[in-house]
Parts: sequence; structure tokens; C-alpha cells
Amino acid sequence: MTNPVAVEVTRGTLVESFHRGTVAVADTTGRLVCAIGNTRERVFPRSAIKAFQALPLVESGAADALDFDDAELALACASHSGEAVHVNAARVMLIKAGLSEDDLECGSHWPRRMEDIADLIRADETPCPLHNNCSGKHAGFLGLAKVMGVPTRGYVLPDHPVQQEIKAVLEQLTGDTLTSDICGTDGCSIPTYATPLESFARAFACFGTGEGLDPERAKAAERIYEACVNEPFMVAGTDRFCTDVMAAFNGRVFVKTGAEGVFCGAVPELGLGIALKCDDGATRASEVMMAAVLEAMLEMNEDEARTLDRLVNPPVLTRREVQAGEVRPGKDFLASLKSALS
Repeated sequence: MTNPVAVEVTRGTLVESFHRGTVAVADTTGRLVCAIGNTRERVFPRSAIKAFQALPLVESGAADALDFDDAELALACASHSGEAVHVNAARVMLIKAGLSEDDLECGSHWPRRMEDIADLIRADETPCPLHNNCSGKHAGFLGLAKVMGVPTRGYVLPDHPVQQEIKAVLEQLTGDTLTSDICGTDGCSIPTYATPLESFARAFACFGTGEGLDPERAKAAERIYEACVNEPFMVAGTDRFCTDVMAAFNGRVFVKTGAEGVFCGAVPELGLGIALKCDDGATRASEVMMAAVLEAMLEMNEDEARTLDRLVNPPVLTRREVQAGEVRPGKDFLASLKSALS
């Protein structure tokens, strides 16, 4: 099955490029209210499910034992930009667990923004694992390991107790059986399991509402949801889609990007979860797809509508910052969304 064109990229009046993709929107029973493309195909969710990976940290009591606040819990769910506030918060999380950056097994990379790269260069420093966009998640894993009383070394391996706890959570939320043949290695070295996109949509509906979850898991999901929407800057950073949308919608929605064009979200007021993927892995397209889905689903005030308008049709700019075109939802894709969700 060939997925439909979801996003077009124009130059002048012509479509220069396009991106195909898939969207699943489901309720807590798994009923699909919107299915565009092959929603049963298995995809690696990558960082889009970090909130699920943080559930054992809260459920176990480790988050309370380590006195993690909302900002730190949000960072545990983050793909952050490596800005100073993110780096410092990850460091504090490790200190609370009696650990240091040397215990992180996520690897390092440069910060996302040129300003933060320049700060490191001026200080004659290179990035460390704290700058990794997953450092908060890994600090949470390490904190969980310490409270569980299991070794911290090798916490990224599939058979480590921390990863086994996370696997059990994912199986319960998605209803899928996660086996080694559908397991890959994420960019930060932890296991990632390919699951049908529509299963992730249902999982996010349950995450956002607590329906279908046992009381302790529902309570943990609510706490993580509230931490992320209360501290959206910690989930991403300056001029980032996830931060801007959650800040604008003031608790109404949760959204989280993942690598290779995956994006997921929860809209508790509608009892719905969203999971989508751009086939070619382009973030510029997955962001437009998510913005278009939200725009079709929600009644919005002026500020909310202004935010989504900017994200649904981002400009294509020249090197002189002159608009040469736009990135936009495909007409048929948009019509399908409006028909299903409006």
C-alpha cells in the first residue's frame, strides 16, 4: 500500500517536493476515528514515547524518593535542545540519585542551537552526555535503577531490569507483544520496538485520559502529563514545535516528536490519541502533519489558532529570509482530516 501525499513543499506557485505519510487517531478502545494510509504497519516510535518510558519512574515511587519536580519529570520525557537549563536540570537529576554524567550511557552530541554551540566553543569545551537530547530520560532511567537497587551499569541493554520494566509498560499500553525480531536500537542506545501506528494512537488516548489503565498507572500518567504541559520548555526548548504547541494550548494537548518523522499526541478533552509518521523521515513534514491534525480536531481561541496557523504553513525562505514558498498539507490529506475529525 502506498501512503498518500500528506505534505507539499512549494516554490513559487509550483509544488517542488512532497512527503507521503500515515495518520492514526484512536480512542481508548482502539476505535479509529481517523485512518490515513497504512496504520497497521509497524513503525519504530523512537522518542515520541518517552512519556511512556517515564511511567516506571513514577509508578515505582522513584520520582518521589529522588524528589524530582515537574521540570525534572518533563525533562525525563524530553528531546531537549541542550540549552543550559536542560543540561543543568539533567545534572541535578543525577546528583539527586548520587550519580554523575559519567554514568550516562546515551553518548554526546552538540546542542541544537548555534548560540549554545558558541557558548561551549568560547568556553573551550566540547559537549558531554548531558547535552544529549535524551539525557533527562537517561537520568530518569538511572534514578529508577538506583531506587530499584539494581546495577546502573548497562541500564540501556534490553535485558536490564529498567528496560524490562519499560517493555512491560509498552506491551500493556499498546496491546502488542514485543519480541526481539521487532526490536531495534535507538540513537541513544536503548531498545526501541516497532509496533503498529494505530496501537500507539490508542496508547496515547489511554495515557491522556487514564481510561483502560489500572489506578496506579493512570495516576502516574496524569502526573507525567501535567509535568510536561506545565513545563513545556523542558520537553524541547526555544522555537521548538512541542514546546510552542503545549505552551499555547495550556494543558489541552500533549505532543511529542520522535526521530524519522514520527509524532504522537494526546487530546484528553476528546478522549483521543494521535500517532503519525512521515514516510521519508522528514521532521518538517511530520510537524505540519501534526499541526494539521490538531487544527482539524480542536475548537481554538485566537492565540491557539495563531500558533497552529504558523505551524501548518511554515514558509520556505531564501538565505536572505525572503519567502520563496511554503510547506503545507496536501489538499486531499487535509480534506480527509476534516472529514474524519471536524
